[in-house]
Amino acid sequence: MPGSVVRVVDVYPYRESAVNPEFLLLRRAPGTEYAGQWRMVGGKIESVEAAWETAHREVTEETGHAPDRLWTLPSVNAFYEWQDDRINLIPAFAAALPGDPVLDDEHDAFAWLPAEEAAGRLAWPEQQRLLRLADQTLRAGIPPQLVVRTPPE
Repeated sequence: MPGSVVRVVDVYPYRESAVNPEFLLLRRAPGTEYAGQWRMVGGKIESVEAAWETAHREVTEETGHAPDRLWTLPSVNAFYEWQDDRINLIPAFAAALPGDPVLDDEHDAFAWLPAEEAAGRLAWPEQQRLLRLADQTLRAGIPPQLVVRTPPE
């Protein structure tokens, strides 16, 4: 029987424009894993972190900005890896950003795109679905219970 694991997070950064939200995609730089692919933000959960803490950290590291608002999508990215007989469950978040990203060594370009165009650049169907879900949730209004409220430092 396959085991399941939660080891990474997906984050869909966005900015709210006058009419429609736009989502941030980052292109992976040459010499990195997934080189040349357009991707949203993601990363590994460290042993001392909650998934939402990983999402906050990864957005800050990969864009140079702490999110103005971080919220959880009401779904997860789930897929099966036959090589390890493992089901991956990936918590998914969306993050409002205050401005353009500051690119690091992992990325060589960025683009702000409407949801359908952004989804079309993502390689994985589950990530496409979750980006569209983030767009739908933004348009309908983010339920307050989804918004991550970070504890005071």
